[in-house]
Amino acid sequence: MTYSEEDYIKAIYHLSKDLKSFASTSGIAAQLDTKASSVTDMIQKLSDKKVVHYKKYQGVRLTEKGEAYAAAIVRKHRLWEYFLVEKLNFSWDEVHEVAEELEHIKSEKLIERLDSFLDFPKVDPHGDPIPDQHGKVPDIKKVLLSVMKEGQSGIVIGVKDSSSKFLRYLDKLNVALGAEIKVLEREAFDNSMVIVIDQQTVHISAITAANIYIKT
Repeated sequence: MTYSEEDYIKAIYHLSKDLKSFASTSGIAAQLDTKASSVTDMIQKLSDKKVVHYKKYQGVRLTEKGEAYAAAIVRKHRLWEYFLVEKLNFSWDEVHEVAEELEHIKSEKLIERLDSFLDFPKVDPHGDPIPDQHGKVPDIKKVLLSVMKEGQSGIVIGVKDSSSKFLRYLDKLNVALGAEIKVLEREAFDNSMVIVIDQQTVHISAITAANIYIKT
């Protein structure tokens, strides 16, 4: 597989996992910031390699072979992100682009040793589950902060939006993985919240709350 083909496989994996269905051509194009015509050409190439199945008017999904390949790419990406944060002191908003390059390393032996060196982490620095060597994704129980009620509390275990802008914004609010959160108030007008995080009272918007995962 070329780097470009691997990027497409990973995009289809994420889209089909999120939507629980076929990934659309337009969705893939948006994910990879490319033209729909380019996506169509690549789908044909991937179909010839038996890693995707295309269904007219529905879209594309990975075959069993394609899903295993995609899970391996995602596994590498998230292990490298964990390594960069935990061992090289990168911040969680810096690691994605570096991991995008490292995920294309082919050596399975290296990745298995990396996993062992890191003591087999279950989630990456953004709280996303890391597939194991067989492609199985651990089941992480979580809810969005936005659905919590006044008086409820929990632990931050992930983010829905892992963009650098959002992660830097969370840093300003002192929101990090493992932080304890309690909902003090919910504003009925705009669904914004007043929360206590690590003994500090913070006002957050509905959009922010809808992008933070909590373990209650």
